[in-house]
Amino acid sequence: MSGAKERPLRADAARNRARLLDVATEVFTTRGVGVPTEEIARTAGVGVGTLFRHFPTKEALLEAVMVRRLEAIAAQTARLAAEMKPSDAFFACFQLIVEQSAGKNEFAQALVAADVDAHAALQESSDVIQAQLAVLLDGAQRAGAVRPDLGLPELLALLAGISTTMEHLGADPASRQRIFDVVLDGLRPH
Repeated sequence: MSGAKERPLRADAARNRARLLDVATEVFTTRGVGVPTEEIARTAGVGVGTLFRHFPTKEALLEAVMVRRLEAIAAQTARLAAEMKPSDAFFACFQLIVEQSAGKNEFAQALVAADVDAHAALQESSDVIQAQLAVLLDGAQRAGAVRPDLGLPELLALLAGISTTMEHLGADPASRQRIFDVVLDGLRPH
């Protein structure tokens, strides 16, 4: 981006962009990142030219979907933290982050394969979520609901590992719940 200020989108352009992101999120998450951009545009009810005006490459679309997903997780985490007691908010956010991470690895691999620095693109949103997690972890530990020897680096590694595990399990709800039960039990002090 240059130093020039971006003009706000017209209302119809903003709606088209939001619709494209909604459709791309759903399609990429359920069918994978191999779905052609033409199909995303068609499903969103816009022309492929409209898609490429907002997202000049498929990688730009993937990046925007990932950023949007992280921003949504940050907003949901903030809401849960404000509405629940610290221990409940910690466990709810843990499960939320794992569930919302579906397809993230595939997205990241597609961006890396296209020489896009996914880490840099997602840094700001990731930093917000990490800061929220640090506060939630501290609150849950102070409440005695989470073992005191767990640090943020271990929590982040655990979240990444469980997210990958859930991708391997697929949509089997009983298996997914057993994994959550085992992991959440391990997070509690004994």
